Amino acid sequence: MNNSAYFNYRRNAPARPAAAALHYDPLGDAAPEIVATGRGLVADEIVALAQQHGIPVHQDAGLVEALSKLDVGTSIPRELYAVVAEVLAFVYSVDQEAGA
Repeated sequence: MNNSAYFNYRRNAPARPAAAALHYDPLGDAAPEIVATGRGLVADEIVALAQQHGIPVHQDAGLVEALSKLDVGTSIPRELYAVVAEVLAFVYSVDQEAGA
């Protein structure tokens, strides 16, 4: 059989959107916690819920990819502290501009 006749659907499929949500208490001493991750329709729902509740949305495909490999309910690992700190700084600046 000729293998060139096969079409690789995964490689040629359009990328599905991905999203992750974090919870962080700036007054506490715990690291941010992953509260949701998803792809496709689940990712769309995560983003829609964030927007409905006025939660800032930050786009970082590499961070989402790393967070999506972790279990919901776990704290982020030390290796991601610096990247997540940048996201938290973004959220803080958005909140300051909104007067929150």
